[in-house]
Amino acid sequence: MGLSKWFQFITPNFQFYRDGFFEFPFVANTPELFIASTIKSPGSKHYLEEQLVVRNNPFIRGSMRYRNIDEGLWLTITELEFKHDSVIKSVYDPKIPSDHYSITFSVFESEVKLNNVFIDKMPFKNKFWAFKKPGVDVGACFYKGSKCLFYIYYVSPCWLQKHIPLDQLDNKMPFKNFLDSDKGFVSYQDIVPNAVELSQEILNTFKTFNENILNKTILKSQSLSLLTSFFNNVFLDERKNDYEEQGSVDYKKIAKCELLITTNLSEQFGGIDALAEKLDISPSKLKSDFKSVYGVSILQYIIEKKMELALQLLQNTAMQVKQIAIEVGYDSPSKFSATFKKRFNKLPSDLRPDVTIN
Repeated sequence: MGLSKWFQFITPNFQFYRDGFFEFPFVANTPELFIASTIKSPGSKHYLEEQLVVRNNPFIRGSMRYRNIDEGLWLTITELEFKHDSVIKSVYDPKIPSDHYSITFSVFESEVKLNNVFIDKMPFKNKFWAFKKPGVDVGACFYKGSKCLFYIYYVSPCWLQKHIPLDQLDNKMPFKNFLDSDKGFVSYQDIVPNAVELSQEILNTFKTFNENILNKTILKSQSLSLLTSFFNNVFLDERKNDYEEQGSVDYKKIAKCELLITTNLSEQFGGIDALAEKLDISPSKLKSDFKSVYGVSILQYIIEKKMELALQLLQNTAMQVKQIAIEVGYDSPSKFSATFKKRFNKLPSDLRPDVTIN
């Protein structure tokens, strides 16, 4: 389907090109409505027996798999590659009730520039979790070439009360403060150990669902295990946040900010003011918006991503530990090791026992 013809199909709900991004709404009242709208979107082909939607249009290519795992629990798994800079936004029909919470695990693949003579760049996986209240508008920005994998659990209040009774939480718990606040969503970094591996097992169950009569039970068990791990770690999270709404977030500039950070992790951080100037935003709004979206300060985020990059370099390259320390911006290998251990409870040398750091 050509671009001009495709526009004709989506004109009623499509805001076209704005500030360098194509904007796409998706109907988010219920998981069933979201799935139905995806099936009917231009460039989509639906395979009912597999519960699979394959999409290829002028803006995105990829697939979405969906399953009703349990009463009140749905899961969609979406793999996308963006052909243009795009904004994906939730919209709600005011005539249709919206009472589902959503829990999203996202994996974004990008390339990080390195200063190594033999390896000038490497793939880098960014992982995020988000918990969203019912009926909350959210948006996410993606740059051309971005490859993303989204696991979105849609959870009804009844299912949540049965399995994760949030009303029994201690009132002093930060997550309880979020639930009682006006803020619509909260995000976390790589808060669930082995989330990629566990989610990959779930994706494999989706792909082979019709091959094993026990897969419905297996899928329910896998999902419950992952969600239990998510909530267990969220309940242990002790960070103190201001959960008051801070006004509208400039998602496009925050997306560009995150891209600048993650593609240049080998560089020394130039400071908030310099970053704000590049983005044409005030330093105070940049700090506020970034923390609202990612749940941590910019500096905390940079340290987290540097350590994740260091872990991937340790696991996937033969680089020496002292070289990896330099790659993530540490002149002192001992300081790098201390920061790494604080994040992963292991020294880099624990992963490279044959290497000694001087």
